[in-house]
This record gives sequence, C-alpha cells and structure tokens, in this order.
Amino acid sequence: MNRISTTFKKFPRTFWVANSMELFERWAWYGLFAVLALYLTQSTDTGALGFTQTQKGSIMGTVTAILYFLPLFTGALADRFGYKKMLIIAFVILSSSYLLMGQVRSYAAVYGAFLLVALGAAIFKPIVSATVAKTTDESTSSIGFGIFYMIVNIGGFVGPIFSSKLRHIYGWDIVFVMAASAILVNILLALIFYKEPGRVKNTDPFWDSLWKSLKHIITALSDMKLTVFLIIMIGFWTMFNQLFYTLPNFIDQWVDTAMIYNWVHGFSPLIAEAVGTKKGIIAPEMMVNLDAGFIILFQIIISSLVMRFKPVNAIITGIMVVSVGIGFAFGTNNGFYVILGIFIFAIGEMASSPKFTEYIGRIAPKNKEALYMGTSFLPVAVGNYLAGIFSGPVYQSMSDKISLLEHFVAKRGLHIPAISEKFTQNDYLKRAAELLHTNQHGLTQMLWNTYHPYRIWVLFSAIGVVTIIALFLYNHFVLGKVKTQSA
Repeated sequence: MNRISTTFKKFPRTFWVANSMELFERWAWYGLFAVLALYLTQSTDTGALGFTQTQKGSIMGTVTAILYFLPLFTGALADRFGYKKMLIIAFVILSSSYLLMGQVRSYAAVYGAFLLVALGAAIFKPIVSATVAKTTDESTSSIGFGIFYMIVNIGGFVGPIFSSKLRHIYGWDIVFVMAASAILVNILLALIFYKEPGRVKNTDPFWDSLWKSLKHIITALSDMKLTVFLIIMIGFWTMFNQLFYTLPNFIDQWVDTAMIYNWVHGFSPLIAEAVGTKKGIIAPEMMVNLDAGFIILFQIIISSLVMRFKPVNAIITGIMVVSVGIGFAFGTNNGFYVILGIFIFAIGEMASSPKFTEYIGRIAPKNKEALYMGTSFLPVAVGNYLAGIFSGPVYQSMSDKISLLEHFVAKRGLHIPAISEKFTQNDYLKRAAELLHTNQHGLTQMLWNTYHPYRIWVLFSAIGVVTIIALFLYNHFVLGKVKTQSA
C-alpha cells in the first residue's frame, strides 16, 4: 500500500485533470451511444426518430468508423497548435454538436450532427492519451494507464445509467442535454486546471505533419506480421460491436425483460424501481450496460488468469468466449439468458481486448512502439463500419420486428396504412394486433415463431469462428514462419 501511495503522489495535477476529462467525455459518449440505436429507430410518438434499421446502421457504422480513423491524423493538430487550445476546440465542437443532434430530426441533419460529434471526439482522443503518457514515467506508467482505463470503464458505465433513467422521466431531449453538460464540465477543467504537459513543439506546416503521419502508418503497415493481424482483427470488432449496434434493438423488439423486473421486485421493490422502468421492464440499455459493470468488477481477476497466456492464444480464447456469449444474447427471448450471454461476452472481452493492445506493442521493433500502436485504431474503424452493415440492412431483413411484420401483413392480405409521420410504428403494431385478434405479446410471439429472428446469432457467432480460424492459421504460418526464420 505504501508503494501505491508513493506512486500516486508522483502523478502531477495534469494527470488527474486528464483522467477527469476522460471520465466526463466517456460519460457523454456512452450516455448517448448506449441508447442511440433505440433513439434512431423507435416509434416517433415516443420522441424517437423512427428511422429504419438500415439508416441506423449507416449512421452509427460510418460515423463511428470515421471517429476511430481520424485520430491517426488529428494528433498532428495538437502537436502543431498545442494541447490546451485543441482540447477547448474539441469540447466546444462536442458540446454544441450534442445539443444540435437532439434538435434535428431529418436523416441528413442527424447524420451531419453526429459527424461533428465524431470530429470533436477524434480531436480529444489522442490528446488525452498523450497527456497521460507525458505525465507518467517508467515507474508510474503501468499504474497510470491502469487508472486511465478504469476511468474509461467507469464513465462508460455511469453514462448509460443516467441517460436511461433520465429519458424515461423527461424524454429523449434530456439525453443530449446531459451529454452536452458533461462536456461543459470539461471546458471548465481545460480552461482552469489543465496545464500543457512538456512537449516538443512541432513548427512544421500542418500538411507536412499530416503527410509525415501518413508515411509513418504506411511504414508500420509494411510489416506483414502487423498488417495480417490487423486485417484478421476486423472480424473481432465487427462481432464485438453488435453488443451496442444491434442488441439494444433486439432486446427492445423481442426479449421479455418483465420477468427480470418481477424477479428483482420479489426480493427488493426498491432495486427493481432503480433498475427498471414504470412499465415494469428493464430498459435495453440497462441490460447492455451490464457488460461495463462486469468489466469493472472482474477485469483484474480475468487479467490475472490470462497473464501467463501468450497474447495470440489469449486473444483466440477470448474470441471463442465472446462468440459463445453473443450466441446466447441473440439466441433467445428469455431475459435471463440474455444476461448470461452478456456475462459470457464480458469475460471474453476482458481476456482478448487488453491482449490485442499488448500484442501490437510486443511485435513492434524497438523505438517504434508508438508508431505501431497508432495502427491499432484501423481494425476498430473498419470493424465499426462493417458492424453498421450487419446491424443495418442485414438485421432489417433477418430480424427487425417492423420489417417482418410488414411482410407478414402483406402475406396475410391485411390492409394497414404505411408507416408515416401521421401513422407511427406503434400505430402499425396496434392495428396489426387488432386485425390478428391478439395483443402485443401474442403478436411478438407469432412473429418469433414464424420468422425465427433469433437465427441472426448464427451469423454473428460465425464471424467470431472465422476470426478464430484465421488467428490459428496466423499463429501457425505467419508467426511460426517468423520464428523459424529468426532461428
């Protein structure tokens, strides 16, 4: 304890300010992102936008891919113009674009506002990471980055809880106000408390710095061992992101969470009210948020269990577990099994994600660690883009309740007005139930038994299986060949 206490005293104030800013930025981002799939697609009479799943997938996939791609270049802005100045610019963009996103309702306007959010986040990301790196040394970096990643998960856990409870009380607008307010706190932190860490000022013209960054990326990707690994890991991130892109919609449309609420209410009405809604159900975002909660509780235990594994072996094992978890989460309409799936998913995530970063650091040549680490965003970016496709048109054709119901209605020859501004998704569901002489639960069960929307689990888990096979081959042929040559 004395050693930890001594280490904590070595961190300068700017280290803690950077971590505080990360907490509020993640609070804002995940507070919105955890409910974004629902906001984009739920019925307009609830205050949501009523977009199709395809439109949702395009917005979330493309914009988030851009967010993870831009830090490869936005770091040059901070080096050129200064960390503090760019932080304030990032926070002004973020706070205003969060507010704007809650005010606009057309597809193009929402897309544009979310792009601005991505730009602000992409400016912020490399600055906060660099600040933590520059305010730690060899004796404090391990604990320092451990604190940083813990803060990421705390922000990612707290944000969705607040947005879930607030939106059910005050409506969807409050989610965007909450996100903007969290960023306003960061503006104050940057203006009053943030001190520019020691850095070598880059006086090169911005475009020269940008070109230099691009050349560095190309240099790193010329290492076939790195490039093949990054391409394979696109599969992991494509599957992984279904937890945020698709599972909230799947739970909202198909899963019975009332059974969970009633079970909790049986031993503690107070806890049931805290985690549930007035309708006596558990909101989808609260279910998905269990992933972050499990990580906070069990990351140290899982990390200690896999620390002796070689990174690639740990990644393979983790992806196996994630594939099983995603199968459980999407393979049933029983809320308890969905929770089990999320728990299994979280275990696999805890085993594989840290090892992904560790492995890239290990294969990097000496003094090129930062260069190689910068490429780790590439599979995340591409994985987000592909996740949007699977969560969009693929989910819409295989599992979207509204699309399946429209097909069912047409097949039965029933006459129901098309969904529009005046005739919402909820109106359509209500009218369909009336014509089919059932209630909403019966309608859901009828569609479930007819179209088997849960079969999408096979597709998502198959992505994981293909990734696992590719990693086995990579481990045997690529790494094995490197070892043979070095011997």
